[in-house]
Amino acid sequence: MLTYETFPNNAVKKKETFELEALNPIHHPPRFNLNPNPNPNLMSTSRFNPSLNPEPVPLLSVTPLPPFSRCTVPRLKRSVVGCLPVLYWLPRYSIWDYGMPDLISGISVGIMHLPQGMAYALLASLPPVFGLYTSLYPALVYFFFGTSRHISIGTFAVLSIMVGSVTERLAPDRNFLVMLNGTNLTEVNITARDSYRVQVAAATTVLGGLIQVVLGLVKFGFVGTYLSEPLVRAYTTAAAAHAVVAVIAQLFGLSTTRFSGPLSLVYTLVEVCSKLPQTHLPTLAVSGVSMVFLIAAKEINSAISARLPVPIPVELIMIVAATVISSYTHLNGNYTISVVGEIPSGLAAPRLPDASLFKEVMGDAFALAIVGYAISISLGKTFALKHGYKVDSNQELVALGLSNAVGGFFQCYAVCSSMSRSLIQESTGGKTQMAGMASAVIVLVTVLKLGPLFQELPKAVLAAIVFVNLKGMFKQYYDIITLWRSSKVDLVVWLVTWVSTLLFNLDMGLGASITFAVLTVIFRTQLPKYSVLGHVPGTELYLDMETHREVREVPGITIFHSSATVYFANADLYLEALKGKSGLDISKMIIYKRRQEAKQRRRDKRAERRARREAKRQVRHCRKTGVFSVEEAAGHWKEPGGGDGDREESLGDDQRGWCGRENGTVFVMPTTPRTPDDQCSWEYLKGSKDPDCATLGAMSELQDGDTTTLGSSSEDTLSRELDKVSLGSLGKWTWDIHSIILDLSTANFIDTVAIKTMRNIFHDFGEIDVTVYMAGCQMSVVEQLELGGFFSESITKGRLFATVHDAVLHCLGHQGTSMPSYDDSVHLETNTKQGEQHNMESETFGINK
Repeated sequence: MLTYETFPNNAVKKKETFELEALNPIHHPPRFNLNPNPNPNLMSTSRFNPSLNPEPVPLLSVTPLPPFSRCTVPRLKRSVVGCLPVLYWLPRYSIWDYGMPDLISGISVGIMHLPQGMAYALLASLPPVFGLYTSLYPALVYFFFGTSRHISIGTFAVLSIMVGSVTERLAPDRNFLVMLNGTNLTEVNITARDSYRVQVAAATTVLGGLIQVVLGLVKFGFVGTYLSEPLVRAYTTAAAAHAVVAVIAQLFGLSTTRFSGPLSLVYTLVEVCSKLPQTHLPTLAVSGVSMVFLIAAKEINSAISARLPVPIPVELIMIVAATVISSYTHLNGNYTISVVGEIPSGLAAPRLPDASLFKEVMGDAFALAIVGYAISISLGKTFALKHGYKVDSNQELVALGLSNAVGGFFQCYAVCSSMSRSLIQESTGGKTQMAGMASAVIVLVTVLKLGPLFQELPKAVLAAIVFVNLKGMFKQYYDIITLWRSSKVDLVVWLVTWVSTLLFNLDMGLGASITFAVLTVIFRTQLPKYSVLGHVPGTELYLDMETHREVREVPGITIFHSSATVYFANADLYLEALKGKSGLDISKMIIYKRRQEAKQRRRDKRAERRARREAKRQVRHCRKTGVFSVEEAAGHWKEPGGGDGDREESLGDDQRGWCGRENGTVFVMPTTPRTPDDQCSWEYLKGSKDPDCATLGAMSELQDGDTTTLGSSSEDTLSRELDKVSLGSLGKWTWDIHSIILDLSTANFIDTVAIKTMRNIFHDFGEIDVTVYMAGCQMSVVEQLELGGFFSESITKGRLFATVHDAVLHCLGHQGTSMPSYDDSVHLETNTKQGEQHNMESETFGINK
């Protein structure tokens, strides 16, 4: 045990005692950060033997953890309120302001829960009473944990048909066939089948709820963003088709087998069509009358809804009337019309789900979790935006998961928000989650007291309710026309989702749809729109020159812009587009430069050899004609074994000037005879031009009065000059571009492949004397460039600029020019004619043709 004493300004103010142990930092994290940074204000003394430390000695600096990691009462309160939003809004609930609207809204929604719960249970292949359970328990749980004030949690057609596909796959009728007594005939044990299907539905619901809770706790609420609106609408439209096919047998009174897996919809339609001659006419009559009544009543209801305080409960009236008529006319006994059957009164005891089923329903549970959350959060955010409050997406995921997980223990199946009930709750004046509690009370009373009264309700009436309520989803086929006009890519996503969901099972269709939607995102970023920007006169704006007529190109500068970030999938395409937009094919130009340099070296070597041969010929000619070389006039350049000093002494004053040109050959001729001391006047020999060396310029020509050295020093000089040769001096490809600015304002990240591509762009364009700059880089992109080793001595941060305009001014200033002046009275006009000529790819996929 050590006692730490703090001495601020050499004055003891506070003494803190901490017990230090030799703890494993992985399993036992310390409560304080101990930094071995000596602090003269932090001293230590030993409690056990103070004599060991007679004076305070600097030891360790103890830094308390940040405030957000401390457990305080306010933080604990905020955490609890965040987990239980009811603790925040219930104490502030005003009965006078919200009580009556919530009560009216709750009663209206509760009345809708009854027919929809029983009808949608048919889609889930479960007894109707479990639809009532599903309308009760999840709504109670959401009351405590939900943040949306207007959505109605309960049964929904899409999730019901998804649960039905699971129950039909794992509990088909053929697994519950029993032999009739004394005969070879078999029949389905409906009681055993329904009991097992309830277990399957409960296990799937609990597992899906747990998945939602885990995703919510890890703040994975953004997963719903991967389900775009076209995808969700197409998926629900295709699911509505599955629901219609599932209840069509009930409408015609047919006994069919529900298939599961890929092409199950096709197989079911084929079987229904093959059994149409066996249609039960009384059941078809009940279905027809019910649908006609529901459609007419709903149209009247929508027409006079503005003059009614609450909508007319058409479905409830239909159920009550059908039940009364069936009870008095004995439709089941006299006409063999299938009815709901026994509905137990009271609540069922909670049961643990069968955990052995989890491995078989894992994929279905995940699909239920994602689809249910996407539907609920989209509705919740819509109402929140309309009424001015905020919905926590992560808390909604937790609330929905708890509703499913807890409901599964009470034999409920998967739930989410219903659009029809949510609209009724909002339109009837619902203000808070108290409306959901009121609707749950209506369902509770029905389950406890009124359930047995619906035993004689014909199933054909419930099937008619399902069919009519899906009318709104069938209206989503108009999305095809809308998307055709607005976005071809979204239209393709809609069609692929619809087709895949129809042909495959609902869970497989969802996976295929999400995969395709993600691929479209990759495709859009892989093929963005590339453009060259021009300057808007009188401003600091730079716009696309192809779509805006009045922008002006900055002389000598190409400003290249991409509509998407640069990464491994489009890095090569980015480079190719830059070549095309700038008009500089750097690959060919660099190859040409290499070839021209090689040819230049070969010409230089040939010229050197010719010059040496010519020099020897001139020497021989001069010796014959009396014209002699400097070596002969001066005696010799190097005596064997002699030094420079001896050579200089042997030469006259006029000859010493030639001593510095060792191994060089300069031809001269005497203008006066030699004097006795061998002194004479000299005149340079006029050199001749070599036609093969004309491209060398000054390096390969002998002008009047000039001399040239053609020894080893000539090779060094030549190689140094070649390093400075530009491509323009080689006689091909002249251009006016001296700078390229890469506008990276759209890039939010950059990977290693893109960094290498950018480095190659800087180096390759630099070889053809074009300087490359970057503009508009975000700090995250700059940091990734640093980590990727992009910057070097040749590529410095001086190439980075905050805006395109800053980069343009730098380029012009580096060239000694300024921004050209234009007429300030310009009017920006979009090139609409060109925009109208864009094809589908250029409009939607961002392809620049």
